[in-house]
Amino acid sequence: MTEKKTPLHAEHEALGATMTDFGGWMMPLRYTSDLAEHRAVREAAGLFDLSHMGGIAVTGPDAGAFLDHALVGNLSKLRHAGARYTMLCAEDGGVLDDLIVYRTGDDEYFVVANAANAETVLVALLERAAGFDAEVRDISASQALIAVQGPRAAQIVTEVLTEDPENSGGTAFDELRYYASLGMRFGDEAVLVARTGYTGEDGFEVWVATQHAVALWRALLAAGEPHGLVPAGLAARDSLRLEAGMPLYGHELDTTTTPYDAGVGRIVKLDKVSDDGTPVEFVGRAALADRHDDAPERVLVGLRGTGRRPARAGYAVVQRDASDAGSLGSRVGTVTSGAPSPTLGHPVAMAYVTPEVSAEGTELAVDVRGRAEPFVVVPMPFYRRERG
Repeated sequence: MTEKKTPLHAEHEALGATMTDFGGWMMPLRYTSDLAEHRAVREAAGLFDLSHMGGIAVTGPDAGAFLDHALVGNLSKLRHAGARYTMLCAEDGGVLDDLIVYRTGDDEYFVVANAANAETVLVALLERAAGFDAEVRDISASQALIAVQGPRAAQIVTEVLTEDPENSGGTAFDELRYYASLGMRFGDEAVLVARTGYTGEDGFEVWVATQHAVALWRALLAAGEPHGLVPAGLAARDSLRLEAGMPLYGHELDTTTTPYDAGVGRIVKLDKVSDDGTPVEFVGRAALADRHDDAPERVLVGLRGTGRRPARAGYAVVQRDASDAGSLGSRVGTVTSGAPSPTLGHPVAMAYVTPEVSAEGTELAVDVRGRAEPFVVVPMPFYRRERG
C-alpha cells in the first residue's frame, strides 16, 4: 500500500527528517536526535506536524444527541468552544479509538481521530447516525494540523496568529483555558486554535486549511527559532507522551480493552440523559455498565525502573521468586509502552498487571531478554510540568 503524505511532506524532507510509516502515512520520525527534540519541548518548544490525524465534521439539529449515542461521553453538554477527550466503543465495550471532540457551534462539532483508525471511526459514525438529523463528513483532506508544544508555546503562537473578534466568542487568547478552542487568524485566513496536546506540556494545536499549511509551518519555525523551538518527530512525541502517562492506541488501548481497564472510566457517562430526561442508550452502554462495578481483571500501572535497562512493549512483567534467585518468576502482566525517560533519567513503562500486584510501591521485574530487570509500581504521570 502506498503511504499517504501530509501537506508538509516536502518541508520535512528539506529539513533532513528521517521519515517512517505511521498509520499508513509517511511521517517524520526525527529531524536531528530524539533526545534533543524531547528536551526542546520540555525546555522551550517543539513544532509537530499532526496532519495525519482524521478530522470529521458533525453538524445538524441532532448533532449533540447523535454524538451522545455514538460515543461514551456527554458531548451535547460540551460548552461552546470546548474540547473533550472521549472514546468510540464497540457494543462489547472494547475501544475502537480514543478521540477529541470540539464543539464549534450550536449544532456543529469536530471529531479528531487517530490516523490509523480514521476510517474505522468514520464508518462507525456514519452507521450510528441512522435515525438522527445529523450529517457526518470527512474533512481531513481540507485541513492540516500543526502543534506548538512547550513552555514557550504561547509566546510563539501570538507572534504568528492574531485574535479574531468575529470568531473568538469574546474570549481573548490569554484567557484560553486548557481543553478549549478559539478562532484566530493567520494573516487573512481563519484558523482554529485549541489548547490541547499530547506531550504533558502547555501547548496549542492549530487547524488550518491545507493550502496554507506550508506558510504557517514556516512562520512558526521562524518565530520560534529565537525562543529555542525545533521541529520534532514521532520519536520525541512518543517519549513525551509516555512521561506524561498518556495512552496510545494499539498499546494501552485496543478492541480488547475497555475505558475501565485503561483507568479512564471517568469519561464513560452512564448517567447521561437527553433534554427530556430520558436515559441515553449509547453504543456499548450495557457492556460498560456491567463492567462498572466489577473487580478488574487487570490494571494499567506505571513502572519505574531501578536499573538501567528499559522495558519495551510486549515484555513480560514478572513477580520475583525470592526462594529461587535464578528464576524469572511468575508472569503477572505485560508492558504496553516503555523507554528510558530523558527528563527523569531512568526507565519508565506502562503495563497491564493483575490487581494483586498493582499497589503503589510493589516491587516487580520485567523480563528484558531473559534477565529480570527491577521495576517498582509508581503513580502516573511520571512527569508533571510546573504550573505558574
